[in-house]
Amino acid sequence: MDETRLGEIEAWFGAYCRSFAGDDDEARRNYDLKEQHTAKVRENIRLLAESVGMAGSELATAEAIGLLHDVGRFEQYRRYRTFLDRESVNHAALGVEVIRRHDLLAGLPDQEAETVIQAVRFHNVFMVPPSIQGEERRYLDLIRDADKLDIWRVFMEYFDLPEGERASAAGLGFADEPSCTPAVLACLERREMVNLTLLETLNDFKLLQLSWVFDLNCPESFRLARQQGHLARLAASLPAGAEVERALQTVWAFLADRLS
Repeated sequence: MDETRLGEIEAWFGAYCRSFAGDDDEARRNYDLKEQHTAKVRENIRLLAESVGMAGSELATAEAIGLLHDVGRFEQYRRYRTFLDRESVNHAALGVEVIRRHDLLAGLPDQEAETVIQAVRFHNVFMVPPSIQGEERRYLDLIRDADKLDIWRVFMEYFDLPEGERASAAGLGFADEPSCTPAVLACLERREMVNLTLLETLNDFKLLQLSWVFDLNCPESFRLARQQGHLARLAASLPAGAEVERALQTVWAFLADRLS
């Protein structure tokens, strides 16, 4: 993909976002959240791609994936008034539908177009299918890292805002109780990502987000994860206790290992 084509996708995305501007104020906050997230993920994926030596057309392809990875979120919210896939639709699959409906990859070589499609389709899966290999896996790893890095920011900033100013669809629906589920803590101690099906409380969701460090791929991702400080703030918001401390120490040790 060349810079001209990337510019066309960027212009289309801007116009697509504006097409949702007629909805109410609450909807606007939710659309703005996703538009800002997309911009940050694009920045992140460019940093990560450059860190592994990408340039030129490879870098443009990575940025295009950053721009399109969450394009399904806008239609998801308009249809269902939520960003919770389990209560609506898989936003990644919907994103692929949007890309194809608008013919955004027309004229690209088949393999390049498929790389973008696969990156969008699988950016949110719990485990990457083993069939995804080669260049497709390379770009998929980049977008999954870039996305996680900004979701940590989004999550912490959401709770910094007064309740009336929050993007309502970013809420998680978990009970805000001073407890953590033992099965969730056990996943962290085993250096495993936490599956959403195990969650019972908001603290469990915080632990799930911390467990994402075990799924990062690029060396630069680990550096950014530490530098940005969101993980430390997330950990500080958890209840005190020996079990939580053991889980956190596992996370910090893993991060230190990857940075050394």
